[in-house]
Amino acid sequence: MDFDINTGRSIVTVLGLVAFIGLLVWAYSSKNAAGFEEAGKLPFEQD
Repeated sequence: MDFDINTGRSIVTVLGLVAFIGLLVWAYSSKNAAGFEEAGKLPFEQD
C-alpha cells in the first residue's frame, strides 16, 4: 500500500466523521433525554 500524506488526511477525515456521527447518536438517544432535560432546566432554578 502506498502511504502518503493524502492517505493520512483521508484516514483522519473518515475517523472524524465517524466520531461526529457517534456523538450525534449519543446526544439524540432516548436514554439520555432525561438527563439532558434536567441539565437544561438548571439555569432557571433558584436557590
